[in-house]
Amino acid sequence: MTTIVLGAGVVGTATAWYLTKAGHDVILIERQSEAAMETSWGNGGIIHASEVEPWSQPGMPGKIIKWLGKEDAPLLLRYGAIPHMFRWGIAFAQNCTPERFRANALSNLHLALHSLKSLQEISAETGILYDRGTRGVLKIYRSAQSLENAQRGADYLAPHGLLYERVTPDRCVELEPALKDTRSTLAGGLYFARDEVGDSNKFGQGLAAACASRGVQCRFGETIDRIETANGRVLAVVTDKGRIDADTVVVALGSFTAPMLAKIGIRVPIYPVKGVSITFERGGWNSAPNLPVIDDSKIFGFVAIGDRMRVSGSAEISGYDTTPAMTRAQAIIDNASFTFPELKHNLDLSKARVWAGLRPVSPAGTPIIGETRFRGLWINAGHGHLGWTLSCGSGRVAADLITGRDPGIPLPPSQGVVSRAV
Repeated sequence: MTTIVLGAGVVGTATAWYLTKAGHDVILIERQSEAAMETSWGNGGIIHASEVEPWSQPGMPGKIIKWLGKEDAPLLLRYGAIPHMFRWGIAFAQNCTPERFRANALSNLHLALHSLKSLQEISAETGILYDRGTRGVLKIYRSAQSLENAQRGADYLAPHGLLYERVTPDRCVELEPALKDTRSTLAGGLYFARDEVGDSNKFGQGLAAACASRGVQCRFGETIDRIETANGRVLAVVTDKGRIDADTVVVALGSFTAPMLAKIGIRVPIYPVKGVSITFERGGWNSAPNLPVIDDSKIFGFVAIGDRMRVSGSAEISGYDTTPAMTRAQAIIDNASFTFPELKHNLDLSKARVWAGLRPVSPAGTPIIGETRFRGLWINAGHGHLGWTLSCGSGRVAADLITGRDPGIPLPPSQGVVSRAV
């Protein structure tokens, strides 16, 4: 059985890995010269097994409207994008009820815990080096109300496997001494001891190499033109290098999944949301944060990845443009400098890598995994800000479904795209 996986980000590469282990003859096609070179390259680096709440949450539509046109807004909707995402926006708003928000968060938690276990198993089996860190993640709050709200959300998920500890400002500084200068601004935090960090680019490239060693045909530098179907099933994939017959095709193209499947009449509710990261060498900054910190009020994440530091944030809805806006990058740096004042003395922006990638966001804030109305044509996309977190588990679930096995966890909602039949 020939199975083609389209897209070699961490999601697509993990899918190829589990399919080849299940006995499929796998072809992995990627337009870049290597794996994990687009959205998987410069994400926040945190494996959020405990930070699974979707952006579609109560009150969010009103906030987005209030932030319209504001360059420093946490989530900036460009006016020019509105006509292209009207249907998506309605579906997003429909998922912002308390009931749907809780259900979608729980769905993400099931998959995130499954994914963390799968990532750890792959790491043990392959020995991939990806600057893994296992000290947990600290999320800090400056408002007592925000902290209380966050704890209520965590308490709802705790019976289903979420592990967390509510910590005082003093305990925040004990966990991460770099917070000492702004300790007086903190209301407290939530510490997620099980969460990890790692370089998804290094992991994706290492996993692609492991796939190749097991016989996966990795075709890099090859652009996908279209998918061929007939009589209700998938037939082939056509690229700039020719036509490839296929029994099964898995579309794992992130934000580009929607335009690819639109060519054959499948509407996939995934829209790109641009994120920005700034990566720089730690250098002589000996007191730099070692524990990953997410700042709830300033909306950024600060992570040590090996000998590099990465600060990330921003959510900008502006279509498929991947050019990082320097105003957005500077806003992230300014926010991070408030929390870590030494940053401004240790970051030379001219030597840093300012990067932007497109998060593939679904209205529910959960990935879309399953078979489309064409037999043999599958989708594994829409992971939003949780792509690195959910990648290995999503690949495993997709492979299980394709081979007729029970994945062992509840499936994410279909969002009108995939069949629920296993």
